[in-house]
Amino acid sequence: MKVTVFGTGYVGLVQGAVLADVGHDVVCVDVDADKVAALQAGRIPIHEPGLTPLVAHNQAAGRLRFTTDAADGVAHGDLVFLAVGTPPDEDGSADLQHVLAVARTIATHMAAPKVIVNKSTVPVGTADKVADVVRAVLAGRQIDLSFDVVSNPEFLKEGAAVDDCKRPDRIVIGTASTNAERQLRELYAPFNRNHDKIVVMDVKSAELTKYAANAMLATKISFINEIAGLAERLGADIEAVRRGIGSDPRIGYHFIYPGVGYGGSCFPKDVKALIHTARQTGFTPDVLLAVEQRNDAQRRVLAERITTHYGGSLQGKTIAVWGLAFKPETDDMREAPSRALLHALWNAGARAQAHDPVAMDEARRIFGERDDLTLCATPTEALQGADCLAIVTEWKTFRVPDFDEIARLLKDRLVFDGRNLYDPAVVARHGLIYHSIGRPAAYPDAG
Repeated sequence: MKVTVFGTGYVGLVQGAVLADVGHDVVCVDVDADKVAALQAGRIPIHEPGLTPLVAHNQAAGRLRFTTDAADGVAHGDLVFLAVGTPPDEDGSADLQHVLAVARTIATHMAAPKVIVNKSTVPVGTADKVADVVRAVLAGRQIDLSFDVVSNPEFLKEGAAVDDCKRPDRIVIGTASTNAERQLRELYAPFNRNHDKIVVMDVKSAELTKYAANAMLATKISFINEIAGLAERLGADIEAVRRGIGSDPRIGYHFIYPGVGYGGSCFPKDVKALIHTARQTGFTPDVLLAVEQRNDAQRRVLAERITTHYGGSLQGKTIAVWGLAFKPETDDMREAPSRALLHALWNAGARAQAHDPVAMDEARRIFGERDDLTLCATPTEALQGADCLAIVTEWKTFRVPDFDEIARLLKDRLVFDGRNLYDPAVVARHGLIYHSIGRPAAYPDAG
């Protein structure tokens, strides 16, 4: 099938490459000429496991190409995907300017019927707005062409997006059009062979499904972090509690790992947008407001503990920071807990020595050159001359460190673990003071 994808971010690039990989003829359109030139040259602007060889293979096979020519893209695709950003506006609402701009572009250039597929995360009612824009532009052109606007939300996890796209849990299609449903079923047939993963519903329900899914996952994270705070005050171990409740199949183990809060491009933005949507209807989303409030507080926990330990001032202190990306297997630092930690440390007078396996270039782009930040090539380099260590991202490379080396290099032999990577007793046996989330602190004497 002939497919056009507007937008080459995480969603558009991965979706386009995976569709091409099963044999579809895909054109990806982006307004950023530098990005398109890089993609044409085989340079992928994001870190996503498996994506670089996937793009290269399908480019070489002639099934995937990149362009800034919107007219070419519109002419190519019978199915035209919208996969552009919907950043939060000042009031928390999703900014639809890019989505509606693409809708105008499609309507300006289309010369045949199209199925317009909204892959971007958008508020309920956006499909109607897209349809209104297309209808108005076509009327201005005095052309009568049929089109459908479908909601087909993505459920990709950064760091596992390629695999998620190749093996989706479900494929949600929001449409009342039998023609659009038929074409999307044909498009997704290669991913729907084992059992029927396609869930067809009305457009507004599909739009809400995406927000509800992310809000539920964010709720689980905030819930376990709240219970972790309670566990600390009661002398309980949140890891034991997590295993106890996770063994219940009604709850499960996913997204109940205590830590320093959620981040990234989706959860913070989507929770805010859903709160805004609820308020617009006159409904107070008490649970979502609490989820956001708990997460805001959780993002401050690590800095507060470090500052409290040093008596309220970090002047003259150097903090080693392991992990900058908001999660492992990505270089994405949007709304990353590390950013909240670093700014709090700097405000308290500290310097930071930070390492991340893949997000170093992104950190340089965000922070630039600062006297109070050193970006280190290795975890060991970040420890040298530091007073204590803060662990923010649960990269695999951090899971089995040399604790004796950590104890030797840290001036105060002090570890603040925001991801509960280690057994407290093991850390203490190596002469380190160990603070984690929702568990009693461990001291060398207790080892």
